[in-house]
Amino acid sequence: MNDDRNQKTAVVTGASSGIGAATARRLADDGYRVILAARRTDRIEALAAEIGGISITTDVTDAASVAALAEAVGPHLDVLVNNAGGAYGLSPVAAADTDEWRRMYDVNVLGVMQVTRAVLPALIASGAGAIVTVGSTAGLVAYEGGAGYNAAKFGVRAVMEALRLEVFDQPVRVMEIDPGMVHTEEFSLTRFGGDQARADAAYAGVAEPLVAEDIADAISWMVTRPAHVNIDRLVIKPRAQAAAHKVDRRS
Repeated sequence: MNDDRNQKTAVVTGASSGIGAATARRLADDGYRVILAARRTDRIEALAAEIGGISITTDVTDAASVAALAEAVGPHLDVLVNNAGGAYGLSPVAAADTDEWRRMYDVNVLGVMQVTRAVLPALIASGAGAIVTVGSTAGLVAYEGGAGYNAAKFGVRAVMEALRLEVFDQPVRVMEIDPGMVHTEEFSLTRFGGDQARADAAYAGVAEPLVAEDIADAISWMVTRPAHVNIDRLVIKPRAQAAAHKVDRRS
C-alpha cells in the first residue's frame, strides 16, 4: 500500500455497516485515508469506492486474516478504530448458549486483542498513534439476559485499561467509547437472530436513540484532539436513556 505520510491513515474494523461504516465516512471527511476492514467484501468495496478508501477483507477472529491486514497497513498507522463486535442472544445464565458466549468473546475480546497487537508497532512508529475501541455501556453495568455480552464488553474494558498502562511511555493514545442505545440497521437484528419484531421492540417508544453518525462524530473528536490529550473513556447515551434499565419510552 502506498505510504504517503502527508496523509494520515486510519483503520476501521467492522466497517461494513453501522458505526463502523459511519466512522469510515467521517474519518474520510476529516482527511484520513481509511482502510476498511470487515468480512463482507462487497460492502466494504462499495464503501471504499464511495469515500476513496481501501478495502481489506478481514475476519478479526482469524490470526492469518489479521496478519494480512497488518501487512497491508505497512510500517506506519495513525488511527485504529476497533469497532468489530457484536451481541448474540439475550438468554439468562441458566439457559446460556455456550457457542453464543464463545462467539461474543472471540469477536469482542480476542478480535480486539489480535488487531491491536498486529498494528501496535505501526501506531507507535507514527509518533502519535491513536486507538479507539468501541465498547458499550454493557461493559459498565450488567443486566438480566446480558451476561454473555456484559462479560465480553467488560473484557474489552480490561484490555484497554491494561494496554494503557503498558504503553504509557510510548507515543500512542489508548481510548474507549462506550455507547448506550444506538439504533443501527443490524445490531439488534443480529442479537435476536434475524427476528425483526424483537429487534424493533428494543427501540420501541424511544423518540431519539443515538444513531451511528453520533458515535462516528464522537470518535472523530477523540482522535483529532492534540496528541497529548487522551480521552480514556467516553460514555455516550441518548438523553432518553438514564441507565440500561431506565429509558423514556413515552413517544
